[in-house]
Amino acid sequence: MTQTAPGTVPAPVPLERVTHWIDGKAFAGVTERTAPVYDPALGTVRTEVPLASVDEVDQAVASAAAAFASWRNSSLTKRTQVLFAFRELVNQHKQELAELITAEHGKVVSDALGEVTRGLEVVEFACGIPHLLKGGYSEGVSTNVDVYSIRQPVGVCAVISPFNFPVMVPMWFVPIAIAAGNAVVLKPSEKDPSASLLVARLWEQAGLPAGVFNVVHGDKVAVDRLLEHPDVKAVSFVGSTPIARYVYETGTRNGKRVQALGGAKNHMVVLPDADLDLAADAAVNAGFGSAGERCMAISALVVVEPVADDLVARIRERIAGLKIGDGRRSCDMGPLVTREHRDRVASYLDAGVEAGAELVVDGRKVQVDGDESGFWLGPSLLDRVSPEMSVYTDEIFGPVLSVVRVGSYDEALKLVNSNPYGNGTAIFTNDGGAARRYQNEVEVGMVGVNVPIPVPMAYYSFGGWKDSLFGDSHAHGAEGVHFFTRGKVVTSRWLDPSHGGINLGFPENV
Repeated sequence: MTQTAPGTVPAPVPLERVTHWIDGKAFAGVTERTAPVYDPALGTVRTEVPLASVDEVDQAVASAAAAFASWRNSSLTKRTQVLFAFRELVNQHKQELAELITAEHGKVVSDALGEVTRGLEVVEFACGIPHLLKGGYSEGVSTNVDVYSIRQPVGVCAVISPFNFPVMVPMWFVPIAIAAGNAVVLKPSEKDPSASLLVARLWEQAGLPAGVFNVVHGDKVAVDRLLEHPDVKAVSFVGSTPIARYVYETGTRNGKRVQALGGAKNHMVVLPDADLDLAADAAVNAGFGSAGERCMAISALVVVEPVADDLVARIRERIAGLKIGDGRRSCDMGPLVTREHRDRVASYLDAGVEAGAELVVDGRKVQVDGDESGFWLGPSLLDRVSPEMSVYTDEIFGPVLSVVRVGSYDEALKLVNSNPYGNGTAIFTNDGGAARRYQNEVEVGMVGVNVPIPVPMAYYSFGGWKDSLFGDSHAHGAEGVHFFTRGKVVTSRWLDPSHGGINLGFPENV
């Protein structure tokens, strides 16, 4: 990263015009519809992204369908070689990818580097595809009859990804889909599209045949076409719950398998015996990292009395030491992704106060190390929040941490389980029995014990319960491999030349 003198803003990362990527090359498109792409730290338009028409989406799908015909029959050795080469190229270009993410999303470069690294974990998992696709074999289930199972690719797969992780979230799906023999059409967020194009070029350099990976930028027009297109067989989506439900219902209605990961309201439960310094650090890290624009961010801190006053004081002290500013500087937290999103998140502070919450830290008053036109909102802390307040019920998706005080473990558990979301949760305690009870009783898909953001490693699967997931398959891990493949069972008999005869009876296993 280029070092910048204090008090100055670094030059934006140079960027070519944003294009689609279809059939192994950049494609400018013919539509006149475009959307602005902002630099959130400067508050200025950085470039424009084309919004695909139905015809352009069809072109990408046609390219993928044509490439699938040969890619599905490529050897596991060939696919693995491409995956290993892609892994090395991504690793070599981590800094460049991170700087593109920061320039368009706003998260600090160190956080963006962490995002790329976590995405690489899935690539490394997919490098083991020969082992992951192994089937079973049973010899002699009947006289001279063998049965074996195989897993085959499903075809053209669409991936629709959100703005908050423009590299990591596509990598939850794309490497496994490609390794399994599928072809992919990625529709990234139009808010930060540029990293997806660099990733496309890296796939090309790794030796992936043209058409196996395509990128189309767009809005609802592109999404709807992918959900309706008869040649798209599977759809992976990450985003808000209302859109996840729409994607799931529309996609399945059109005969596709769908995994749609929705929103979250992640609770962190702190028991009275917890290490409060550890809990305070975790609440700040998990609540305000990436400006709270994470589906795994902690947004509800459920504190079992009598330690709430002490914990709130420790969190407030830590917030005061955070540096907010341009993500290309040495800052702890950057801006929000757009001005509209910043204003929406900030409005919850007034809503919380009006409903009776105590505004302990007001992020609107933060001093920033960056251009005053950036989309800034500092870490905000609301105490004495109750479950009926909008700051608790809504997925805010910003740097707002709400403290809910409860009197017992049972009350905390009931609060978490009553929430319609079930994405991630954490419990902080030194009581092993309480932790074990919580992980067993809580109705949430991912649980952390003294770990605030329990994102699993790539060889386990990522996903929530309830309104945080629509479909039967979580992302990556064994469930990801199964989502991008179909099982087939073959029963074979190689007849002895002396065997024969007619028998119209029902087949028996003898």
